[in-house]
Amino acid sequence: MRTVLVVLFDHVQSLDVTGPVEVFTGAEAYRGGTYRVRTASPDGAPVRTSSGLLLTPDHALADAPAAHTLLVPGGQGTRHPDERITDWLRTRGPRAERLVSVCTGAVLLAAAGLLDGRRATTHWAYCDKLARDHPAVEVDPDPIYVRDGSVSTSAGVTAGIDLALALVEEDLGREAALTVARHLVVFLRRPGNQAQFSAQLAVQTARREPLREVQQFITEHPEGDLSVEALAARARLSPRHFARAFQTETGVTPGRYVERVRVEHARRLLEDTTEGVEEVARASGYGTPEAMRRAFVRTLGTSPAEYRRRFRPAPVH
Repeated sequence: MRTVLVVLFDHVQSLDVTGPVEVFTGAEAYRGGTYRVRTASPDGAPVRTSSGLLLTPDHALADAPAAHTLLVPGGQGTRHPDERITDWLRTRGPRAERLVSVCTGAVLLAAAGLLDGRRATTHWAYCDKLARDHPAVEVDPDPIYVRDGSVSTSAGVTAGIDLALALVEEDLGREAALTVARHLVVFLRRPGNQAQFSAQLAVQTARREPLREVQQFITEHPEGDLSVEALAARARLSPRHFARAFQTETGVTPGRYVERVRVEHARRLLEDTTEGVEEVARASGYGTPEAMRRAFVRTLGTSPAEYRRRFRPAPVH
């Protein structure tokens, strides 16, 4: 029996709490005797979430049971960390076998010194601030969650569900995680190194219409000729001028943007269809399956075949 202890505080983000809780209680329903979920607030009093819901904890922090998995959610209440929580985390956090944060819960872990020397992430809007305020933390703004030894941090809201499913899979196996994901009607789980944003949302939208049209064309035609020369001709600019203007207005080079779009397109096909790797590679604009494999390893750290094996749900019978 693994005790999952969730820290509560005023103005917590309710989904940061309830999303992972539903995953762990779902896993307990799947296989009894595996998880016991408990909640605790600084003084044991009910807390008001940022959306106005009232949550009643099981314990005060001082009386909380020892945690196998200590989960710290985020929310507006982390903007000015409660010293009662950070002091308690500083003492009790290292005793947990797993330390987990959702969204800006990473701010509380960092304030308690529990992320020093570790790689971590948080909601994209707070990554820069976390890095500025806690220079001993290696903040990675891209992934939806990061696991560094016994400490795991995740991005905003739904990423907490992805991380919780990953922990269930680690504890109970893939079938348990799949069963919980189906019950919650979520798509198994996203890999931790998947970007917080889609390729289109991860970059700025160009100001000039010809460049915006090129961005849209890349998204709609990943299989096409997306060389700088071809895209420049579409924008009616010289290749050199186009490349410079595209990077200035979007924040990335044309080649990097094309790679993001193609990997994202290929990933969706691997997740949602039964097309072979060769067909997926062709439909996503890669000349060969080997070219797609190299792109996957470079950006996702895994091959297309392994990605499909791990992240495409088994058919429901």
